[in-house]
Amino acid sequence: MRAVNALANDTFLRALRREPTEWTPIWLMRQAGRYLPEYNATRKRAGSFLALCKTPELACEVTLQPLERFPLDAAILFSDILTIPDAMGLGLHFVDGEGPRFQRTVRSEAEVAQLAVPDPAGELRYVTDAVRTIRGALAGRVPLIGFSGSPWTLACYMVEGCGGSDFRQIKTMLYQRPDLLHRILDVNARAVIDYLNAQIEAGAQAVMIFDSWGGVLADGAFQEFSLDYLRRVIAGLRSERQEPVLDAEGRVVGSRSVRVPSIVFTKGGGLWLEEIAASGCDGVGVDWTVDLRRARALVGERCALQGNLDPMALMASPEQVQAEARKVLERFGAPAAGNGHVFNLGHGISQFTAPESVSALVEAVHSHSRKMRAGT
Repeated sequence: MRAVNALANDTFLRALRREPTEWTPIWLMRQAGRYLPEYNATRKRAGSFLALCKTPELACEVTLQPLERFPLDAAILFSDILTIPDAMGLGLHFVDGEGPRFQRTVRSEAEVAQLAVPDPAGELRYVTDAVRTIRGALAGRVPLIGFSGSPWTLACYMVEGCGGSDFRQIKTMLYQRPDLLHRILDVNARAVIDYLNAQIEAGAQAVMIFDSWGGVLADGAFQEFSLDYLRRVIAGLRSERQEPVLDAEGRVVGSRSVRVPSIVFTKGGGLWLEEIAASGCDGVGVDWTVDLRRARALVGERCALQGNLDPMALMASPEQVQAEARKVLERFGAPAAGNGHVFNLGHGISQFTAPESVSALVEAVHSHSRKMRAGT
């Protein structure tokens, strides 16, 4: 008997479970994106970024594009972290050169009172449809990662109305009306739990929480307004999903329980690495400011680490890219029982990256990590 879509390459999941792997798995944040000419062609066909996100077949197409070019060890759902506030009716749109903006902000008592957790089977159905479509198209090639923004990061956009530099509006609320901000974060946490669980139900084999703006908080405020809600989300996630089991003729004869690991990435969160690792997640993503050797010593066997090449290293020559990749691998060291490493960038890949640089990176990670395990 075999599981439906049994994985041909489960290295990524084994690394998150801190099990032995033959090589260090690699995937890249924003791996389906503007650095690929085929992505730009698909986006042009879609008409807009949001139309691309909200059309499951096109979202599937761009999710698979980097896998056709590079032997990556995981796929990540093509979507956006702001789907939840968009589904709350805040009017998400994108302005060229300025990024995401909302038509309505959430700052007053009345605006906060109107917030409601969106139904993943209603306003966000296009996301779960995309997950199902992608799982079918992957056919067990590599695992599929689902994701969401963190409650705090979503709140930043909802209160500011756009991406901010000084975060004046939300930090004013944090200090003057912390009760109001906690009410927003409570709604967001419940929404993220429902949203990620719906992705897991639809077929996501791992989930990642992007706490993109956690690092802008002061020590103490991070714990209260971001980490506490990350813990709540992780505690509310389905840790397992049922995968059908087939007999030799391909008939469904039962099911098996499969663990669904979670990853938390707080950009600028190196100061709180141990606290994030103790949140209950299976993996902690770290940015390029973190020393992986020190991170491994601090985290120990509590969870795996993901990261952490500076995305700008990919602007160098392919030979230099490979040298930088080897440095990251050497800083982590050879994985041992009880810890694991997933290679990634310290943040999303730049739109100006040459695809040839990604090819060089993936080849270096796979080949050098194999040599490290062989002791050569």
